Amino acid sequence: MGCAVTVVEPSPNALATLNTRAREAGVTINAVQGDTDSLGVPAGEADLVLAHGLLEVVDDAPAALASLAAAVAPGGAVSVLVANRFAAILHRAIAGRIVDARRLLDDDAGQLAGTRDPLQRRFDVAGLEKLVLDAGLSVEVLQGHGVVSDLVPGVVLDANPGAADALAELELAAATRSPLRDVAARLHVLARRSA
Repeated sequence: MGCAVTVVEPSPNALATLNTRAREAGVTINAVQGDTDSLGVPAGEADLVLAHGLLEVVDDAPAALASLAAAVAPGGAVSVLVANRFAAILHRAIAGRIVDARRLLDDDAGQLAGTRDPLQRRFDVAGLEKLVLDAGLSVEVLQGHGVVSDLVPGVVLDANPGAADALAELELAAATRSPLRDVAARLHVLARRSA
Protein backbone atom coordinates (compact mmCIF):
# COMPACT_ATOMS: atom_id res chain seq x y z
CA MET A 1 0.00 0.00 0.00
CA GLY A 2 2.77 2.47 0.88
CA CYS A 3 2.59 6.09 1.84
CA ALA A 4 1.25 9.09 0.01
CA VAL A 5 4.15 11.56 0.09
CA THR A 6 3.72 15.29 -0.45
CA VAL A 7 6.79 17.50 -0.70
CA VAL A 8 6.43 21.26 -0.28
CA GLU A 9 9.39 23.19 -1.68
CA PRO A 10 9.71 26.85 -2.71
CA SER A 11 12.26 26.24 -5.46
CA PRO A 12 10.91 25.18 -8.88
CA ASN A 13 14.37 23.84 -9.77
CA ALA A 14 14.47 21.65 -6.67
CA LEU A 15 10.96 20.37 -7.46
CA ALA A 16 11.98 19.52 -11.03
CA THR A 17 15.00 17.59 -9.73
CA LEU A 18 12.82 15.84 -7.15
CA ASN A 19 10.27 14.82 -9.79
CA THR A 20 13.02 13.46 -12.03
CA ARG A 21 14.63 11.44 -9.23
CA ALA A 22 11.28 10.12 -8.01
CA ARG A 23 10.32 9.05 -11.52
CA GLU A 24 13.70 7.31 -12.00
CA ALA A 25 13.23 5.48 -8.69
CA GLY A 26 9.65 4.51 -9.53
CA VAL A 27 8.30 6.47 -6.57
CA THR A 28 5.10 8.49 -6.70
CA ILE A 29 5.13 11.86 -4.96
CA ASN A 30 2.95 14.94 -4.90
CA ALA A 31 5.32 17.89 -5.38
CA VAL A 32 3.85 21.25 -4.38
CA GLN A 33 5.52 24.61 -4.83
CA GLY A 34 5.07 26.57 -1.62
CA ASP A 35 6.60 27.43 1.71
CA THR A 36 5.51 27.46 5.33
CA ASP A 37 3.45 30.62 4.73
CA SER A 38 1.41 28.83 2.05
CA LEU A 39 1.83 25.08 2.31
CA GLY A 40 -0.68 24.29 -0.40
CA VAL A 41 -1.83 21.16 1.42
CA PRO A 42 -5.13 20.61 3.24
CA ALA A 43 -5.07 21.40 6.96
CA GLY A 44 -5.33 18.52 9.40
CA GLU A 45 -4.74 15.72 6.90
CA ALA A 46 -1.08 14.71 7.21
CA ASP A 47 -0.16 11.80 9.45
CA LEU A 48 3.47 12.91 9.62
CA VAL A 49 5.20 16.18 8.75
CA LEU A 50 8.99 16.38 8.51
CA ALA A 51 10.74 19.67 9.19
CA HIS A 52 14.39 18.71 9.00
CA GLY A 53 16.82 21.60 8.56
CA LEU A 54 13.93 24.01 8.08
CA LEU A 55 13.42 26.07 11.22
CA GLU A 56 16.98 27.42 11.10
CA VAL A 57 16.40 29.12 7.75
CA VAL A 58 12.82 30.43 7.79
CA ASP A 59 12.11 34.05 8.69
CA ASP A 60 9.63 33.22 11.46
CA ALA A 61 10.25 29.86 13.15
CA PRO A 62 7.20 29.99 15.48
CA ALA A 63 4.85 30.79 12.58
CA ALA A 64 6.45 28.10 10.41
CA LEU A 65 6.07 25.42 13.06
CA ALA A 66 2.48 26.50 13.78
CA SER A 67 1.71 26.14 10.07
CA LEU A 68 3.25 22.66 9.98
CA ALA A 69 1.36 21.67 13.13
CA ALA A 70 -1.90 22.79 11.50
CA ALA A 71 -1.23 20.46 8.56
CA VAL A 72 -1.08 17.43 10.87
CA ALA A 73 -4.18 15.39 11.57
CA PRO A 74 -5.27 14.96 15.19
CA GLY A 75 -2.95 12.34 16.66
CA GLY A 76 -0.43 12.96 13.87
CA ALA A 77 3.26 13.68 14.38
CA VAL A 78 5.73 16.40 13.48
CA SER A 79 9.42 15.51 13.27
CA VAL A 80 11.78 18.46 13.73
CA LEU A 81 15.55 18.31 13.26
CA VAL A 82 17.53 21.50 13.94
CA ALA A 83 21.10 22.72 14.38
CA ASN A 84 22.19 22.85 18.02
CA ARG A 85 23.59 26.18 19.21
CA PHE A 86 25.81 24.65 21.92
CA ALA A 87 27.35 22.15 19.49
CA ALA A 88 28.14 25.01 17.11
CA ILE A 89 29.89 26.84 19.95
CA LEU A 90 32.01 23.80 20.83
CA HIS A 91 32.87 22.98 17.21
CA ARG A 92 34.02 26.53 16.51
CA ALA A 93 36.10 26.66 19.69
CA ILE A 94 37.78 23.34 18.86
CA ALA A 95 38.50 24.61 15.34
CA GLY A 96 40.20 27.69 16.80
CA ARG A 97 37.40 30.08 15.86
CA ILE A 98 37.15 31.44 19.39
CA VAL A 99 35.60 34.80 18.49
CA ASP A 100 32.81 33.10 16.53
CA ALA A 101 32.27 30.65 19.40
CA ARG A 102 31.87 33.53 21.84
CA ARG A 103 29.49 35.34 19.49
CA LEU A 104 27.32 32.22 19.27
CA LEU A 105 27.37 31.89 23.04
CA ASP A 106 26.29 35.49 23.53
CA ASP A 107 23.55 35.41 20.87
CA ASP A 108 20.41 33.71 22.20
CA ALA A 109 19.36 32.84 18.64
CA GLY A 110 22.75 31.24 17.91
CA GLN A 111 23.26 33.54 14.97
CA LEU A 112 26.49 34.80 13.44
CA ALA A 113 25.16 38.06 12.03
CA GLY A 114 27.31 39.81 9.47
CA THR A 115 28.94 36.60 8.24
CA ARG A 116 28.22 34.20 5.40
CA ASP A 117 26.55 31.85 7.87
CA PRO A 118 23.38 30.58 6.12
CA LEU A 119 21.50 29.89 9.36
CA GLN A 120 19.24 32.51 10.88
CA ARG A 121 19.16 30.67 14.18
CA ARG A 122 20.28 27.61 16.10
CA PHE A 123 18.43 26.00 18.97
CA ASP A 124 19.10 24.63 22.41
CA VAL A 125 16.98 22.00 24.17
CA ALA A 126 14.90 24.46 26.21
CA GLY A 127 14.24 26.79 23.27
CA LEU A 128 13.26 23.95 20.94
CA GLU A 129 10.97 22.39 23.50
CA LYS A 130 9.25 25.75 24.13
CA LEU A 131 8.82 26.33 20.38
CA VAL A 132 7.17 22.93 19.96
CA LEU A 133 4.86 23.39 22.94
CA ASP A 134 3.90 26.90 21.80
CA ALA A 135 2.85 25.39 18.44
CA GLY A 136 0.27 23.29 20.29
CA LEU A 137 2.21 20.05 20.06
CA SER A 138 3.34 17.68 22.80
CA VAL A 139 6.93 16.43 22.91
CA GLU A 140 7.19 12.65 22.73
CA VAL A 141 10.93 12.39 22.13
CA LEU A 142 13.69 14.98 22.35
CA GLN A 143 17.09 13.57 21.50
CA GLY A 144 20.46 14.48 20.13
CA HIS A 145 21.54 13.54 16.63
CA GLY A 146 25.28 13.42 16.03
CA VAL A 147 26.10 13.28 19.75
CA VAL A 148 29.40 11.43 19.31
CA SER A 149 29.28 10.07 15.77
CA ASP A 150 30.23 13.43 14.25
CA LEU A 151 33.34 13.55 16.43
CA VAL A 152 34.86 10.18 15.53
CA PRO A 153 37.20 10.25 12.51
CA GLY A 154 36.39 7.80 9.74
CA VAL A 155 39.92 6.39 9.92
CA VAL A 156 39.19 5.16 13.46
CA LEU A 157 36.13 3.29 12.22
CA ASP A 158 38.00 1.87 9.24
CA ALA A 159 40.92 0.63 11.35
CA ASN A 160 38.91 -1.09 14.06
CA PRO A 161 36.62 -4.03 13.26
CA GLY A 162 33.28 -3.59 14.95
CA ALA A 163 33.92 0.09 15.71
CA ALA A 164 31.10 1.30 13.47
CA ASP A 165 28.56 -0.92 15.25
CA ALA A 166 29.92 0.08 18.66
CA LEU A 167 29.72 3.75 17.68
CA ALA A 168 26.11 3.33 16.52
CA GLU A 169 25.22 1.75 19.87
CA LEU A 170 27.01 4.53 21.77
CA GLU A 171 25.26 7.19 19.68
CA LEU A 172 21.86 5.63 20.39
CA ALA A 173 22.56 5.38 24.13
CA ALA A 174 23.87 8.96 24.35
CA ALA A 175 21.09 10.52 22.25
CA THR A 176 18.67 10.97 25.16
CA ARG A 177 21.12 11.51 28.01
CA SER A 178 21.81 15.01 29.21
CA PRO A 179 24.36 16.63 29.02
CA LEU A 180 25.48 14.62 25.96
CA ARG A 181 22.18 15.19 24.17
CA ASP A 182 22.47 18.90 24.89
CA VAL A 183 25.70 19.25 22.87
CA ALA A 184 24.77 17.00 19.93
CA ALA A 185 25.31 18.50 16.48
CA ARG A 186 21.56 18.46 15.89
CA LEU A 187 18.48 18.19 18.07
CA HIS A 188 15.57 15.99 17.04
CA VAL A 189 12.03 16.27 18.38
CA LEU A 190 9.17 13.95 17.62
CA ALA A 191 6.05 15.86 18.61
CA ARG A 192 2.40 14.97 18.40
CA ARG A 193 -0.82 16.88 17.89
CA SER A 194 -3.46 15.87 20.41
CA ALA A 195 -6.16 13.53 19.13
